[in-house]
Amino acid sequence: MTDPLPRPAGAPRSLPVAAIAALRPKQWVKNGLLFVALVFSNSFGRLDDWTLCIGAFVSFCLLSSTGYVFNDLRDAEADRAHPKKRFRPIAAGDLSPRGAWVLMVVCVIASLSVASLVGPSFLVCALLYFATTLSYSSIFKHFVILDVMFLSACYLWRAVAGAVAISVPISPWLLLCTAFLALFLGFNKRRGEIMLLDGKRAGTRKALDHYSPAMLQEFQAITTSGTIISYALYTVLGSPTPWLLLTLPFVLYGIFRYIYLVDQKGEGAAPDETLFKDVPILVTVALYVLTAVAVIFFAPHALVPA
Repeated sequence: MTDPLPRPAGAPRSLPVAAIAALRPKQWVKNGLLFVALVFSNSFGRLDDWTLCIGAFVSFCLLSSTGYVFNDLRDAEADRAHPKKRFRPIAAGDLSPRGAWVLMVVCVIASLSVASLVGPSFLVCALLYFATTLSYSSIFKHFVILDVMFLSACYLWRAVAGAVAISVPISPWLLLCTAFLALFLGFNKRRGEIMLLDGKRAGTRKALDHYSPAMLQEFQAITTSGTIISYALYTVLGSPTPWLLLTLPFVLYGIFRYIYLVDQKGEGAAPDETLFKDVPILVTVALYVLTAVAVIFFAPHALVPA
């Protein structure tokens, strides 16, 4: 029986190109969370800590890419019914299931080898992150609300692993701010997906059938408030210096800009694409990082753990 949906137009991708595309390198920007502890613990002047963080970043990039390939392998049939996901290498037929499994095995072995060099505690965090990713792709992505919560847990593991890699205490503020930001991105991702599909959800993601635009707007409002309030409280009560309050305007603008892009431009279904193609958000992130590093480096007060 022939596929009811035509194969995406254009010449098939070569195997190396298809393999790289299946790894979704643009998604690696999420692993930048591994450097948060390095910055906010004022460890960015230590070469050894940079080496550990870069190794941790490489390890998580390989593990997260393994998760993406595993997810695409399981969802290949559903992806063919999606206006954008049907172009993914496995769904498009450019990467065979056997090739996908070989790619996953290579990435896992390389990732865990690097993780073991970073340290045994980091290796445990990497394994827990990987288990969370696989459980999401296998089970929890089909359960409304739990799907976003498990996605958010992956962000939390990244933040925790970054602190573990350089052996600094894990602040509850780090967990709180990361959790709310991850939930904010997750529910906006679902809202963006619904807007993209424009009512044609059949055959795509099961959990989407249980979301409504009105409900997602409520979730968006709650997570937006939680993100802003938790970060504002951190800058006043838990940050290395009260001068970090200077970064709050960038956080506010970035969040409001993201909501604008989701609501008015139909973005958000792919947060990595939204980040890379929106110049105001890129500038805001750059200014935030520069301001945070400058404030922490020149902070007149004693530093507290990240």
